[in-house]
Amino acid sequence: MVNDAAITAGGVWAALEAVMDPEIPVISVLDLGLIRGVDVEDGNVVISMTPTFLGCPAIELMQIDIGRRIRALGATIVEVRIVLSPPWTSEWITEEGRAKLKAYGLAPPLHHNGLVQIIFSDEAVCPYCGSSSTEQKNPFGATLCRALYYCHGCQQPFEQFKAL
Repeated sequence: MVNDAAITAGGVWAALEAVMDPEIPVISVLDLGLIRGVDVEDGNVVISMTPTFLGCPAIELMQIDIGRRIRALGATIVEVRIVLSPPWTSEWITEEGRAKLKAYGLAPPLHHNGLVQIIFSDEAVCPYCGSSSTEQKNPFGATLCRALYYCHGCQQPFEQFKAL
């Protein structure tokens, strides 16, 4: 077992880079902006996490993966606290995370700077060809946080991560 002094907040943050969203396995919990804080004390680690939405089916899987990875660092106790305030916003997705979404074939959410009305926008840029000649086909994709679109440029269907 690693000695408790070796466990640092920086080490925990680094380990969290490898915890992927189970629904979008190319993007980490850090890239999604889900991790709000890390506290390390006497070999115990408390991580504050804000899910994209309360009913997200991936919450428990992420908590399990986080616990496993942080215990591998030598942590005695790992607690992943769900924090609902402030609520998660797609503005918390990092630029690297947005690039990973696009490379995966998901259009990243539009930046809205807190202007919530953009949630209802039909605008999406195709992650395959970059065309803005797209059309929303369904406000719900494979998960509640995605919408289904069609690109008139390359004729490919794609999903966009919703701006929240």
